[in-house]
Amino acid sequence: MFTHIDANGDANMVDVTKKDDTLREAIAVGSITLNNEIIKAIIENKNKKGDVLSTSKIAGIQAAKKTADLIPLTHNLNLTKIDIDFFIDKKNNMINCKSLVRCLGKTGVEMEALTAVSVALLTIYDMCKSFSKNLVISEIMLLKKSGGKSGNWSK
Repeated sequence: MFTHIDANGDANMVDVTKKDDTLREAIAVGSITLNNEIIKAIIENKNKKGDVLSTSKIAGIQAAKKTADLIPLTHNLNLTKIDIDFFIDKKNNMINCKSLVRCLGKTGVEMEALTAVSVALLTIYDMCKSFSKNLVISEIMLLKKSGGKSGNWSK
């Protein structure tokens, strides 16, 4: 049974009124492949648009907070923690992004974690596209979630 479709087949926001508040946490990851020139410019903070990773971190945090405005039928959540980390892989010309999102609520934060990673990586793309358009965002996925009736899950 699909939870976001009512008896008539229409889109439906799931009613979470009767669910208990529990600590919810989700971790998502993703990557962007660049080139060594771009990686060097990011490390040396010599991108003409500014500090790529700091700006992308803020963008990811903002995106997590705006998930309900971006993805229909998601609930507005009172997020209590959002963390975005970047890991530069010089050998493979990649930047890996990891987000952690947490709240005390009635529904999970998986979409917020995935949205945070997606927008953080899109911001890196936007800030680096003047170097090259051959940038690839990939492997965005949920790594782990905890809390709620369904309990813990990890990839």
